[in-house]
Amino acid sequence: MKVEFAPLSVPLQRRLQTASVVQWVFSFLALAQCCIVLFIALFFTRFWLVSALYAAWWLLDREKPRKGGRRIHALRNSIVWRYMRDYFPITLVKTAELDPRQNYLMGFHPHGVLAAGAFLNFCTEASGFSTLFPGITPHLMMLSLWFRVPFFRDYLMSGGLVSSDKESASYVLQKPGGGNVLAIIVGGAQEALDARPGSYTLLLKNRKGFVRLAIQHGTPLVPVFSFGENDLFEQVRNPKGSWLRQLQHRLQQVMGISLPLFHARGIFQYSFGLMPYRRPIWTVVGKPIPVQMKHRPSEEEVDQVHQKYLNELSKLFEEHKAKYNIPEDRHLEFI
Repeated sequence: MKVEFAPLSVPLQRRLQTASVVQWVFSFLALAQCCIVLFIALFFTRFWLVSALYAAWWLLDREKPRKGGRRIHALRNSIVWRYMRDYFPITLVKTAELDPRQNYLMGFHPHGVLAAGAFLNFCTEASGFSTLFPGITPHLMMLSLWFRVPFFRDYLMSGGLVSSDKESASYVLQKPGGGNVLAIIVGGAQEALDARPGSYTLLLKNRKGFVRLAIQHGTPLVPVFSFGENDLFEQVRNPKGSWLRQLQHRLQQVMGISLPLFHARGIFQYSFGLMPYRRPIWTVVGKPIPVQMKHRPSEEEVDQVHQKYLNELSKLFEEHKAKYNIPEDRHLEFI
């Protein structure tokens, strides 16, 4: 006997979508703090052994974020992420095939305020990454700082996040047999300070480390542009040279993370809050750029590949911008 379940009502679907986005917005801020508090607090209860055993495990497992992480497919496939996808919605767009016998290095642009497109497309299966790119396993790089938070580090690795250092990148890119993608949000935390609706400025002109890494491993570069990524939040005006921008820059140097002052809508109203606007995101994956391996590339060789990457990224943007309501006179600006 076949049992059929009635589809969820539209209001219930919207509440679930909102709840999943709330989880995402506050997970990296509140959840990390809660994990630290829980780890310390347990030492002062009868459950102190839990933290003690975890501390021992943490010590033994400390290199795992640099060794490809530890993904949990059940969490990557959670229905929560599908509700989050539908909230905006977010769509992953494929423009070329990726050979599963090769490893790839993807440059993701722009960072946006909270990198929603990068997280949902590469750390979950909500947008169908494995269906679009069969045989390819994605790894998204994240600041090493977050992997020092007890319990939270395991949550991050479950989605395919890995530490953002050279050792971690090399481990993924030189995996035998191919079929691995290392995704890097090239603009990083600093680019997040310029994320606002209608902005197409990328911090990329002097960011060449990822290109050098690709050359050293002979890994094809794949440009990725996420249309709509900057439209999810408004940001408090912080022009370069202002006291706010100087303070944010200083905090970034000290802490390693940027602190954009953003706002959008509320949970139950649309005028003000920390919830992102419901605006669509289209993450377009470009075609691979072949890179010839050289263990010690010269600056000139790096510059040549870097310029080719800029050209291909610009071409990708120009070819697709009309589909996603970008004005004809808007172009990418590299700083």
